[in-house]
Amino acid sequence: MSYAGLRSLLPKNDLINFAVLALILVVVLPLSLDIFRLNLVGKYLTYAFVALGLVLCWGYGGILSLGQGVFFGLGGYAMAMFLKLEASSPENTAIQSTPGIPDFMDWNQLTELPWFWQPFHSLTFTVIAIIVIPSIFAYIIGVAMFKRRVGGVYFAIITQAVAAILTILIIGQQGYTGGVNGITDLRTLFGWDIRTNEAKYVFYFLCVFMLFLCLGVAQFVRKSKLGRLLVAMREMEDRVRFSGYDVANFKIFVFCLGSAFAAIGGAMFTLQVGFMSPTFVGIVPSIEMVIFCAVGGRLSIFGAVYGALVVNWAKTTFSESFPELWLFAMGALFIGVVMAFPNGLAGLYTKYCEPKVNQLIERFTGKSNDTSAELAPQMKTEGGNP
Repeated sequence: MSYAGLRSLLPKNDLINFAVLALILVVVLPLSLDIFRLNLVGKYLTYAFVALGLVLCWGYGGILSLGQGVFFGLGGYAMAMFLKLEASSPENTAIQSTPGIPDFMDWNQLTELPWFWQPFHSLTFTVIAIIVIPSIFAYIIGVAMFKRRVGGVYFAIITQAVAAILTILIIGQQGYTGGVNGITDLRTLFGWDIRTNEAKYVFYFLCVFMLFLCLGVAQFVRKSKLGRLLVAMREMEDRVRFSGYDVANFKIFVFCLGSAFAAIGGAMFTLQVGFMSPTFVGIVPSIEMVIFCAVGGRLSIFGAVYGALVVNWAKTTFSESFPELWLFAMGALFIGVVMAFPNGLAGLYTKYCEPKVNQLIERFTGKSNDTSAELAPQMKTEGGNP
């Protein structure tokens, strides 16, 4: 890539945002938090993958999905199946009626491992499945909906229904999925105990690395021609269609990309928390994921990360003191964001903080900042045509 191409992909403001986020996640938090709190931050970051995908789908493409928990859960369950099979060796399950199968299958009187569990003995297959299976599922939903020009609130309701259906299916098939308890008691990865403090540090930094990899992909999409087409589709879909573009294909692609991001987050969640259950698949967690994106700023890939961190930190802190009131607080937070500052924390930063930062850069370097704010072009189109 040429210098001009790299400069257009990573303008100064975005480069600073990457550097600040890396400094916080790689240096500040690991040095200032104990392993318990750092593990909580790692858990929060897994939700940032979902919020990042929603920025591309909802913020840029205008596709509001209320079922992203489906893809988060599919990725999480794929990783959990691999870890559970390793924990269910004949030696570890010698006391069962049928050694060599997961404990919940033995409790439900299964006598052999189901055929669709067999490939998850391989880590290579599992890693591929984490991305491919949710993407295929998203592709099927996308083709069924977008080819028929189903969008807006109708698409949101349908994805919400899909999340409810999958949750019921997982709970109902207890012998194959672990039911309402999910897949638990995950112990080792190739014989390495994943429950130790050392493992938690490793998985935290792995999560951060994967998050920055996904941020890089999102940045490329956002700065490419596809990103501009997504914004144009969001504002004037018919005009884009009449210009000769197949709008449905673009929507399907970005929806599949968002589902892949969510699935990676689900896999990282399983590694860091040590289990996966249907409580992370249904309607409530899917709506919470949309709130993470809205609070951070649905037009900012960096805001998605900060939104996931801030909302989950508030959830942990608030629910410790007022557990019954947290859902009401979450709803009030979402309404307040939509009404008071629709561009979230990123919009507040762009409006109030970024001009001062640019002044400091100009004062110390003697040069004006060469890029406009990240959200400025999009914010201008919020109320009208691009």
